[in-house]
Amino acid sequence: MSLPKRLFDLALAVVLSFVLLPVMVALAVAIILFDGFPVFYVSERMKGTGEGFDLVKFRTMRSAISDHGVSGGDKSARITRTGSMLRAARLDEIPQLWNVLRGDMSFVGPRPPLRMYVNRFPGLYAEVLQCRPGITGLASLVFHAHEEKLLADCQSADESDAVYSRRCVPRKARLDLIYQRNQSCCMDIWIMLKTVSKRSS
Repeated sequence: MSLPKRLFDLALAVVLSFVLLPVMVALAVAIILFDGFPVFYVSERMKGTGEGFDLVKFRTMRSAISDHGVSGGDKSARITRTGSMLRAARLDEIPQLWNVLRGDMSFVGPRPPLRMYVNRFPGLYAEVLQCRPGITGLASLVFHAHEEKLLADCQSADESDAVYSRRCVPRKARLDLIYQRNQSCCMDIWIMLKTVSKRSS
């Protein structure tokens, strides 16, 4: 990651952490009141082919003893009362400001993958993860809604995994590599503005 991009991330993350603190407190209280503890969901994601980190989100699902892979229709029954609202507005991702402050993530970049997919597609992710993972990115902006529709029809973990591997991973990687070849400060700002406007519409 370039120094200007890192400094921009740090400055924006600090400002947003202060501005959004009341919102984060309110959401945490709502989760405790309606869904109980824990407030946060912590899951390993990858920022390099051999380097993982703990990604932090607000919890939107009931815990399960065996939970792996992406979220498809097979996990929809586990979404909590507040979870559906948080997911619809993508408010569950606000705690990732902590990951940006730590340097695990940027505001813009490829979404950080699970280790199982990096291990399955090492050559592909060796290219994609040359960019620091992001809270949003070109693939998130263009493909997220379609990905949700594809996975929503899956009725088992195996089906979700197969659909994600076959139909989502390659398409998202192509978009991530387009971003990688054309990234700039202006492009990052455009992606962030488009992401915010899309979520608020």
